[in-house]
Amino acid sequence: MIGAVKIDPATGLLAGVRQVLSPHFDARPAGVLPELLVVHGISLPPGEFGGPWIDRLFTGTLPADAHPYFRDITAQRVSAHALIRRGGQLVQYVPFGERAWHAGQSSYRGRSACNDFSIGVELEGTDDTPYTDAQYAALAALITALLGAYPSLSAQAIAGHSEIAPGRKTDPGPSFDWVLLRGLLGQTLQASSRS
Repeated sequence: MIGAVKIDPATGLLAGVRQVLSPHFDARPAGVLPELLVVHGISLPPGEFGGPWIDRLFTGTLPADAHPYFRDITAQRVSAHALIRRGGQLVQYVPFGERAWHAGQSSYRGRSACNDFSIGVELEGTDDTPYTDAQYAALAALITALLGAYPSLSAQAIAGHSEIAPGRKTDPGPSFDWVLLRGLLGQTLQASSRS
């Protein structure tokens, strides 16, 4: 079980996790705070786990010749705030107070441009491969820390990429267990309120 996750609200950085800072981010619009958490699924190449490729994609250093799939995506300028690997390890790419480029054309409850007001968390996985218990535990711990650091966020404003970009995106997919996440999140929020 993952321990407590700590965020420095002044820097937007996680304490004690691997930082691979991406150049693919910018400032949120003036006065806009994070109000939504978007859950994504990613694997590079598709269906393969591990390796350096997610880091390389988010830092703009993905070599086009390393895999045929990469030729189509190597020029993309994308990022997420954080990634949760299959074993539950957290990697941070963009400070939470900044705007990561993860949602693309998107809308949540009638509000477009979700990158402006959201935090994007990638889980290493696919739409049809079950995510791991370690990933759910790490995600619940991360959400709990984010709720503590950013009062503008709410446990009720968590969506999958497919929900904010229907017809364009399918992740985190039917293999993502929302009921399990909500149960774990309830437990971690309760534990954090007692400490």
